[in-house]
Amino acid sequence: MASATSSVADYLPPPPLTGSARMWGTLALSAATFMNVLDTSIANVSLPAIAGDLGVSPTQGTWVITSFGVANAIAVPLTGWLSQRFGQVRLFTASILLFVLTSWLCGLAPNMTTLIFFRVLQGLVAGPMIPLSQALLLSSYPKALAGLAMALWSMTTLVAPVMGPLLGGWITDNISWPWIFYINIPVGFGAAFITWSIFHKRESQTRKLPIDSIGLALLVIWVGALQIMLDKGKELDWFHSGEVVALGIVALVGLIAFVIWELTEEHPVVDLTLFKRRNFWAGALALSVGYGLFFGNVVLLPLWLQQYMGYTATQAGMVLAPVGAMALLLSPLVGKNIGRTDPRRFAVIAFAVFALVLWMRSNFNTQADMRTILIPTIIQGVAMACFFIPLVTITLSGLPYDKIPAASGLSNFVRIVAGSFGTSIATTVWQDRAAMHHAQLSEFVNPGSVAANSALSGLAGAGLTPDQALGTINRLVDQQAYMLAANDVFYASALIFLLLIPLVYLTRPTHGAVGSSDAAAGAH
Repeated sequence: MASATSSVADYLPPPPLTGSARMWGTLALSAATFMNVLDTSIANVSLPAIAGDLGVSPTQGTWVITSFGVANAIAVPLTGWLSQRFGQVRLFTASILLFVLTSWLCGLAPNMTTLIFFRVLQGLVAGPMIPLSQALLLSSYPKALAGLAMALWSMTTLVAPVMGPLLGGWITDNISWPWIFYINIPVGFGAAFITWSIFHKRESQTRKLPIDSIGLALLVIWVGALQIMLDKGKELDWFHSGEVVALGIVALVGLIAFVIWELTEEHPVVDLTLFKRRNFWAGALALSVGYGLFFGNVVLLPLWLQQYMGYTATQAGMVLAPVGAMALLLSPLVGKNIGRTDPRRFAVIAFAVFALVLWMRSNFNTQADMRTILIPTIIQGVAMACFFIPLVTITLSGLPYDKIPAASGLSNFVRIVAGSFGTSIATTVWQDRAAMHHAQLSEFVNPGSVAANSALSGLAGAGLTPDQALGTINRLVDQQAYMLAANDVFYASALIFLLLIPLVYLTRPTHGAVGSSDAAAGAH
């Protein structure tokens, strides 16, 4: 390890790994990332079981997800500062081991308060894992293979969000919910042992940096307020609630104070000067908006299928599962060619295919069978393969080795917050548009409507009372209203993806520059 007194300029990155060490190193880093990403989605389908077992309402149970997301969003941008203070390898290994410990404690939690506390701890220690796995993997491969390395790595993060609900549902149904946390223990111990064995002699340079306590406090305040506002907004009717307004004001004031402080602090906890680089801010913006749109629609589709199309959680999971198939096949191909082709071209393909997929979904109706719903999902895999790797390659292009963890942490943070925005906006717009469509469709159910009278008389003939017949009609109107609302969200998302294409061309071309410690993939 380089001494603390030597300057960053004198520090030489370790040479690439070779042979089995590189293979095992890639597997260990990918396994740790897979475990981390899996934990963001595995609890979603287990919430009713967790809430019932611990004696709370399903609404209170959503804090199991919220608490992890808030803590994780706070911890991710601290990666650059922490890795400079303690070293990348030490910090990554410690993160894995602490993640294993907090997973075990989550499984043992006797009540909801304790579970939420341990989920907060789990989110905090999970923060550095994804950015550092990128940085360590980049140092393991020669420059020419950086794109391929990130393709292999990103395949785990493409599969994990799809596997989460399927695995979580199966474990909850067949074993018990604590096992969604216990499965992290063997994976984590194995990943930590292999990582330390291979990488401990390749530790990065450390510097004794002072703790920016005010910057850290401001980060916790504004990110915490923002995440809670986004998670609870829909439930509390957004800005009609005093609580949401208060959280919004705290988040805004906290953000302004945070930016001013960090730009004037000598040793900031988050390096905001990275936004001076055109490729960083334009790449991070395109990646984040694209990810927010993608994630919002990934949440919306199974909600619609389960609530209004009669799908079970497992069936909805199976409809989403093929999204990883094309991505797994094409990611290595994209990775191999990223050094020879302008990454912006791949990003444009990704946005165009996402737009096509969402346009296809905007034409769904309530008669759509599983095959019709599956086709756009399979095509979406092409967009995913061309989305993450090229955009983060652009975002991190031209950065020196020691800036990679900070830049990766900051771009991941912006993406995670965008994912929260995407989910909240998509579900809120869906509900609002459904209410509008319901009101419009209800106007056709009146005494003068031949179709309405015919339907009501048919239901009466089947033995239903007038109230039951109207209830049945109302459910049919609901189904159509939510279908039309989903179409609106899909169509609007397709248009926004097309509008993102010019943003990609605001970045400078990075052709041939991939691998000079500037390619990484921030996918999940």
